[in-house]
Amino acid sequence: MPLVGIVTAMDVEARCLRQGPGLAVRRTGIGTDRARTAAWTLIADGCGALVSFGIAGGLDPTLAPGTVVLAQSVAAPDGTTYPTDAAWSESLSRLVEGRVPVVGGTLVGSERVVMTPAAKQRMRSETGAAAVDMESHAIAAVALASSVPFLVVRAISDPAGTTVPKAALRGMSRDGRRRTGAVVAALLRRPAELPGLIRLRRDSARGLAALRRVAALAGPGFGLAKSTN
Repeated sequence: MPLVGIVTAMDVEARCLRQGPGLAVRRTGIGTDRARTAAWTLIADGCGALVSFGIAGGLDPTLAPGTVVLAQSVAAPDGTTYPTDAAWSESLSRLVEGRVPVVGGTLVGSERVVMTPAAKQRMRSETGAAAVDMESHAIAAVALASSVPFLVVRAISDPAGTTVPKAALRGMSRDGRRRTGAVVAALLRRPAELPGLIRLRRDSARGLAALRRVAALAGPGFGLAKSTN
């Protein structure tokens, strides 16, 4: 079974994973370039499969927080589409069936956070994607260039009908760590964002809980071994 490299953007996502034999985890910080660099590093370190793991913004209005998107494909901002490994996705889906809400579909990449319901609706209309993130398309490109299996595991943290408060963007450092003080300072300037921030924290907690369940159920090789049986 190949060493599986898992790329996450944030420390709260990385903590959802169970470190163990056969897995190598890299927390990158948010953004395409960081994810691409981490993916290439994992390949150089001997990984024979890659996973994009974390939370995502919902575009499909039927998807509730905590729904896990095991994407069948990833669409980059330039329109390039990358398939995921169908057998691996199906294997993991069977392992979590009945324990975690799971959907397939397309995940679309963005170079910036998609913050408003209107922007999410527009992206949904243009792409048909179920969810959006900022890293998966970069990891997918590395997987394709390296001829290794690729999997997407992304849980909805902010559904299609909600706005991401600007204060939330202040709460994450470039390397993916939380900055509570920066959030407090932003709220002092924009106290009206407090209800939205509380809602986002609640919804993100549901997404992270779903990621923890997937990681616990996936077992050795993150379900990859099962897909080859």
